[in-house]
Amino acid sequence: MSGADATLPGAAACGPPRPCFTLLPDAGVPQSDLALEQRLLEHAAEGGACAAVWECRPALVVPPTYRRFERFDALCERFAAQGWPVSVRRSGGGLVPQGPGMVNLSLAWRTRSRLGDAMEAVYLHLCGVLQAAFETFGLETSAQAVEGSFCDGRFNLALDGRKAVGTAQYWRRVNAQEHVVLAHACVLVEADLRRLVERANAFEARLGSDRQYSVEAVANLVPAVAPRPMGQGGQPLSAASLAQALGRAVAGRRVPC
Repeated sequence: MSGADATLPGAAACGPPRPCFTLLPDAGVPQSDLALEQRLLEHAAEGGACAAVWECRPALVVPPTYRRFERFDALCERFAAQGWPVSVRRSGGGLVPQGPGMVNLSLAWRTRSRLGDAMEAVYLHLCGVLQAAFETFGLETSAQAVEGSFCDGRFNLALDGRKAVGTAQYWRRVNAQEHVVLAHACVLVEADLRRLVERANAFEARLGSDRQYSVEAVANLVPAVAPRPMGQGGQPLSAASLAQALGRAVAGRRVPC
């Protein structure tokens, strides 16, 4: 799954040539997730295939379904005052806490494929980009659900059975025959896991949902005790060095559909 143009199981057929991803040059600074998401969608709607490797400021990111809770607006104000603003993303799933020590990868492109035909191929392509970067540090991850992790799903990437990466995708129709696709991954590299889980659990409890998360279900790529993994050039694994590796892994790859 690490080859730049590997044929993915379940991939939808597309007429050649498929465009290659181009990295946004200024996406690396910590920023608003929604602002960057909108920028990527606009680029893709114009026909470009773009990628961003970026960090998000501390935040709780939730799907639109969270708006149904009566306390949602009041809790958003309270958590924002505590330095944890809440943003509502376009994709589904569950709550995702963001903070220092995490790296995000977002891909956006325009396609004539259909969601039902290409959804799995999109996830496999995204996981392939991530795993290609991880392999340069000698890390092996597997796609699986992890009970007790936030925003759990079968296309998590797990390290020794604990969730290290969450993935999501969003499709928006641009005309009768085409969609814009946004595929996203959130990577735990050297984050404060206890703080992230505590903030997520506090929000869920005060919201009145039945969701709670376990710090034992999630893991950083950088181990807590063992030596840091080293990259192929002798560079130790960190949020910054992983961001560079992800940029190299995605540059020049063709869109999956």
